[in-house]
Amino acid sequence: MNYATIKFYDVANGTGVRVSLFVSGCRHHCKGCFNAETWDFSYGEPYTQETEDSIIDGLKPDYITGLSLLGGEPFEPENQPALTALLRRVKTQLPEKTVWCYTGYTYDTDLAEGGSVFTDVTREMLSYIDILVDGEFIEEQRDLTLRFRGSRNQRILTLENGICTQIESCE
Repeated sequence: MNYATIKFYDVANGTGVRVSLFVSGCRHHCKGCFNAETWDFSYGEPYTQETEDSIIDGLKPDYITGLSLLGGEPFEPENQPALTALLRRVKTQLPEKTVWCYTGYTYDTDLAEGGSVFTDVTREMLSYIDILVDGEFIEEQRDLTLRFRGSRNQRILTLENGICTQIESCE
């Protein structure tokens, strides 16, 4: 897996001050995407053990609320194994930190068993995510007044052990 960038003090992609990892690789190619360079799976730098260690170190201060995963697309099958390992480590070593994940895929179709990107680690990856923002960015539904979303079709889902317990739609 490659990644585009890591922001160690991000306040735009979830609540509080967060570490945000922008992974490379995305098949959605949403019109108007703010991060189109990350569509290419080989964009950026290789994700290594040193990268993971720096993310863990970045999460340690008390003023850091948690980790946000963005892209590119975290749930591309090629990205899921490395991200699942990272999230497992975060939840083991820093269980008080929250995990947000932004995906163009939808929880109840694409990420469900039998869905288009469901893999042998999808269920585990979802189990570590506290907040999932799902749905492709749709430029015609772009709304700058929305909190933590870019278009009205996107939802903010609260997950507990990978199960959706609350859905906040954008309407």
